[in-house]
Amino acid sequence: MAAQELKAGTWKIDAAHSTVGFSVRHMMVSKVHGRFEKFDATLTVPEDPTQSSVEATIDASSINTDNADRDNHIRSADFFHVEDNPEFSFRSTGLAADGEDFVLKGDLTIKGRTNPVELKLEFNGSTLDPYGLDRAGFSATTQISRKEFGVDIEMPMDGGGVVIGDKITITIDAEFTHQA
Repeated sequence: MAAQELKAGTWKIDAAHSTVGFSVRHMMVSKVHGRFEKFDATLTVPEDPTQSSVEATIDASSINTDNADRDNHIRSADFFHVEDNPEFSFRSTGLAADGEDFVLKGDLTIKGRTNPVELKLEFNGSTLDPYGLDRAGFSATTQISRKEFGVDIEMPMDGGGVVIGDKITITIDAEFTHQA
């Protein structure tokens, strides 16, 4: 991430052009995919972009798996208990080069529990859009254990295995605009 590619300053996420998604194993044979519809993030870039930091929040009630009954169950006390835990948060703690990509380290809080996570981060570049806004894009992925964040519902299957896997893959495609 060269300095000429990413302007120093404050960048805000463009939620209309960004996605916060996830997938989880279902019935031991497939994966359910979903996304969060409401989120916010601020990227702070100093003169040395490798010292950048990010803070993000996700509205837990905005979960969308394209199945209203399932989404309502996930919002319940069995899973996220959004009435008591309306928001997830992420605060970066470090950024390190990893070949042409990066590792973004930070603290993720879900359901009141904070754990360190590492996201594989790809800088997709920056550009000046037709409206005069500087834009920058990033893709990030990580895998977490839902149980480590207190989402510990057990739903065993009669023939062995579980209805919902423990490992959650998080995938983020984020577009930011520079704040003048």
